[in-house]
Amino acid sequence: MTIGESLGELVVPQRNLLGPGPSNVHPRVYRAMTAPVIGYLDPVFIQLIDDTQRPLRTIFRTENDMTMAISGTGTCGMEAAIYNVVEPGDNVIVCVNGFFGTRMADMAKRCGANVIVVEAEFGNIIEPDQIRDALRDAGGQVKVVCIVHGETSTGILQPLEEISKITHEQGALLLADAVTSLAGCELLIDEWGVDVCYSGTQKCLSAPPGMSPLTMSAAAMEVVEKRSEPVRSFYVDLALLGRYWSGGSTRMYHHTPPMTMLYALREGLRIVLEEGLEARIARHKRNANALAAGLEAMGLTLHAQEGYRLPPLTTVRVPDGIDDLKLRQGLLYDHNIEIGGGIGHMAGKIMRIGLMGYGSTETNVLSVLFALEEGFLKQGHKLDRGAGVSAAVRSYEQAPR
Repeated sequence: MTIGESLGELVVPQRNLLGPGPSNVHPRVYRAMTAPVIGYLDPVFIQLIDDTQRPLRTIFRTENDMTMAISGTGTCGMEAAIYNVVEPGDNVIVCVNGFFGTRMADMAKRCGANVIVVEAEFGNIIEPDQIRDALRDAGGQVKVVCIVHGETSTGILQPLEEISKITHEQGALLLADAVTSLAGCELLIDEWGVDVCYSGTQKCLSAPPGMSPLTMSAAAMEVVEKRSEPVRSFYVDLALLGRYWSGGSTRMYHHTPPMTMLYALREGLRIVLEEGLEARIARHKRNANALAAGLEAMGLTLHAQEGYRLPPLTTVRVPDGIDDLKLRQGLLYDHNIEIGGGIGHMAGKIMRIGLMGYGSTETNVLSVLFALEEGFLKQGHKLDRGAGVSAAVRSYEQAPR
């Protein structure tokens, strides 16, 4: 392109995003993002920060002073969580039963930690006894246990309460990834004793990617304050960000925030509070159950361990003889529906269907089941026509309201 050459108008299709994220953005969030941009010294900005922190504490179910949103995606939240509490030479247990557990281990290694990996098959939970054994083998010298609450790569919802008790008995902190679970699953930060937790705006909060909610317990902040060296990232240094987010009228400048994303987060939180957190969690469960019933009625096998499935994200195994890429492309081009494939060594083995936030609806459940049925039939896969949709409808009829 040369200077003076015209650039055509941006034209982006309106997709139905039913994959692992981003999810469909609520129309009210889009409208909030059209509000005028203001400066970070504006008194209205200070009020905006306060308006964001209060509902974040509500949905995290916490009273933590250090509750904020990092300017960045969930990966930035992961960095903020790990980089602030991990120093060179620390012993860190990282639970790996999916792609994002592997990423946490990589980040801890980049901080110079001695990483102790606790593994489970991708699609199964980490058992509490595995953590107990790893802590015992380390002689009680573990600083942090890192675990994914809602593993987007496998569709697992990891129980945390017992693991938290075991972790704290040995004097370690518990750090949890809730990128896919926050505002879509039960998550009780204070009651369960989760010390560090981060999430993202692009999943169950129904906003675009770009902010990462984060909360830190008093014990975790004490670790941050007693570090022997500065955090190795200026951008996610909570000692600096804390003065930015919690300094009242004397807030200290740290970075220029993505103002429109703060508007988006605030409106997304407002929508969550209007619906009610318990009602929202129940809606995600109801729609996930209907989707699962439909998939199984089509003769498909759910991948995640039964009893520990993540309501906002369902994983289903690709049947033999099915080209999953061709199937997903058919959904996109014929039905305008995006679903995800497997990542890492799960590529080609599973598909990931997201029903998150604004996108978790009965209409979307029935639409994706119909589209999948059509795609399977086009590839010669045998199934009872209409069985998936019928099973989902029955699930709704039997579900409590």
